[in-house]
Amino acid sequence: METHHQKHTTPSINWKEQAQGALRDSVRMLSPRRQIQNPVMFVVYIGSWFLLALFFHDLVTDFREALFTGVIDFWLWLTLLFANFAEALAERQSEAQANSLRQSRQEVVAKKLAKPAYGTSYQEVPGASLRTGDYVLVEAGDLVPTDGEAVAGVAAVDESAITGESAPVIRESGGDRSAITGGTRVISDWLIIQVTQEAGNTFLDKMIAMVEGAARRKTPNEIALSILLVVLTLVFLVVTITLYPFSWYSVHYATHSGSVISLTMLVALLVCLIPTTIGALLPAIGIAGIVRLLQNNVVATSGRAIEAAGDVDILLLDKTGTITYGNRSAAEFYPVKGATREELVQAARRASLADETPEGKSIVVLADKLYGQLSKENLPEGAKLIAFTAETRMSGVDWGEQQLRKGSPDAMRQWVQIQGGSWPAELDADVEKIASAGATPLVVCSGNRALGAVELRDIVKADIKSRFAELREMGIRTVMVTGDNPLTAAAIAAEAGVDDYLAEAKPETKLARIRAYQSEGYMVAMTGDGTNDSPALAQADVGLCMASGTQAAREASNMVDLDSNPTKLLEIVQIGKQLLMTRGALTTFSVANDVAKYFAIIPAAFVSTYPQLGALNIMDLSSPNHAIMAAVIFNALVIPFLIPLALKGIKFRAESAQNVLRRNIWIYGLGGILTPFIFIKLIDMLLVAL
Repeated sequence: METHHQKHTTPSINWKEQAQGALRDSVRMLSPRRQIQNPVMFVVYIGSWFLLALFFHDLVTDFREALFTGVIDFWLWLTLLFANFAEALAERQSEAQANSLRQSRQEVVAKKLAKPAYGTSYQEVPGASLRTGDYVLVEAGDLVPTDGEAVAGVAAVDESAITGESAPVIRESGGDRSAITGGTRVISDWLIIQVTQEAGNTFLDKMIAMVEGAARRKTPNEIALSILLVVLTLVFLVVTITLYPFSWYSVHYATHSGSVISLTMLVALLVCLIPTTIGALLPAIGIAGIVRLLQNNVVATSGRAIEAAGDVDILLLDKTGTITYGNRSAAEFYPVKGATREELVQAARRASLADETPEGKSIVVLADKLYGQLSKENLPEGAKLIAFTAETRMSGVDWGEQQLRKGSPDAMRQWVQIQGGSWPAELDADVEKIASAGATPLVVCSGNRALGAVELRDIVKADIKSRFAELREMGIRTVMVTGDNPLTAAAIAAEAGVDDYLAEAKPETKLARIRAYQSEGYMVAMTGDGTNDSPALAQADVGLCMASGTQAAREASNMVDLDSNPTKLLEIVQIGKQLLMTRGALTTFSVANDVAKYFAIIPAAFVSTYPQLGALNIMDLSSPNHAIMAAVIFNALVIPFLIPLALKGIKFRAESAQNVLRRNIWIYGLGGILTPFIFIKLIDMLLVAL
């Protein structure tokens, strides 16, 4: 059996191969059907064909004008290719992610059962032939043929092919750990699975479709921005068209000087004035956001979910595993009357030697810390260690007639009863006391005699308070969701630094709280993995489900975390905000750098008719033709220089929206104005030198 030791990482990208493929795609994307999907660049596309026709016309009538038209047209085609290249490169990265997921999908032979009963005969059939409702047996070493729910048995499952995590997980019938994902491997025991998704519609198939469909989705925010860009383009189109009759009238009737503005200049002016920079990069930004999320092992059902994460005002987080470590550690021993504390500690230590869970190991560590001599203790010769299993929920050791056991209270109560012993009433009081304080009780027994209880306490993560502080700086309110009683919840909430808490949370309680927040205008995110979380996950604006969660929870959410790490929600918020910040920053830059182009093109186009416009030539450009060329060349070259920023995203900082807006104005607003002034002048100087 193959063992996976390394966590799943993004597939290595051959950037040279990706760039070459994207370049080929850029040429293929010059088709009218593809270009019309981007209205801003479609205007450039029409202008490029118009100037190409004008170039051949001028070759016959005016070679000097043809040369100028040809140079302008060449850079317009380059502008289109650079825009296509940005989108194609993002799509190539998305395709690489989809191929990585596709490699996880395997054709397997399924053991189909007539009824859900272990030990009955089965029929071997292709996994692709399974239908919803069929029963399948999977045993140690078998690949799970398709998605389903465990209806019988308990087993350890290796999900590394899907999640990248090397540690196996326990899957069992009933509860919140019954969902089984196709493509995973059973490594111990057996399960009977009822098929919930047919081949071609499994969780893995949906993930691949989500990634491959990334280029086709537009979020509401992106649609709104696209509409704004179209409106700006139409406005500048009308302005540019009216400039021709204005120029003709000025030359023939007003000033009687200069020459009528050429069609080449008008097309160049239009292309430079419309927001081509953000129009070219907008599709790449959206695709890159989805890919960036998947690189963090999170699959979003749409780009809208990512943007919603960027606008989140309130985060609802589970306590266990998110705010606390989840792996509870031994904190105290409570012996019953008739047993000494040292006797309880020694028995608990011995019964935990075969327990490989973090909780079991913590009992051994605490026992050795309290009674150092125990660490030198050797078990008697012939002792038989009893490992902890999900089915028995206990561990222990046997030698001779001695039987030590440690496990959950209900399992140990059943053990004592089977052994013919009696259960101390005071032990119930200790168990209830531990549980009411938000901790987990375990019981230790020697044969049919209960020795006492062990308290396992969840520890608040050391860095979680600072992370919540970062979210608070961004204006995001954190709410801890827990089943603990209010006193315990309040204590943990204060220690963790959350803004609020929801104690004794039930499904209807979570749903009501989310609806209350949304009715007040807040955007709400929530994590969950159980069927009882499904209503709240579906109601939340961002519902993050663990890959280990139930089928109902995965269907209800709009994001799935392949690592099953509830703290991932914090990274998702950052990626969502980074996407919005990147789009906002590049939009600011695109609109701002048009200002410099006005000072380059307007004087150049009309200075022969209105010499007074020469005062606007603050860049001291050498000639009208050079000014037009420099502006068009800059307009094209700025796109490939911004592609890395569009794909990677601007650096995320945990700060308020006001600070983000202020920095965008200074860096991308002022920078968008100054950058064209500098580089248009440099390009003009280069043209003069040539």
